[in-house]
Amino acid sequence: MQLQGERRGDTLYVYLSGELDEHSVSAVRAQADRLIDENAGLSRAVFNLAGVRFMDSTGIGFLIGRYKKLRRYEMETYLEAPDQGADKILELSGVYTLMPKI
Repeated sequence: MQLQGERRGDTLYVYLSGELDEHSVSAVRAQADRLIDENAGLSRAVFNLAGVRFMDSTGIGFLIGRYKKLRRYEMETYLEAPDQGADKILELSGVYTLMPKI
């Protein structure tokens, strides 16, 4: 799993690629949290999932954990470009009620 961040205007874009599962989440969790902390004060964050090839419930937990952290900074959270498999998992789990898909 790889994570890259980019600030554009008042938005933090977080690009994820690889497999978002129990074997990879711990490595990117700290990196994502550091990126969020460094960009506190922006109005929103967008997690781009175009490069995610696989995601399980651990991936959902990762996203919800980052959502909670972003809420503490009063930043809105959005998801974009999930593949068909991830989109189905996110829809069924109700994640889109917290983090809308854009």
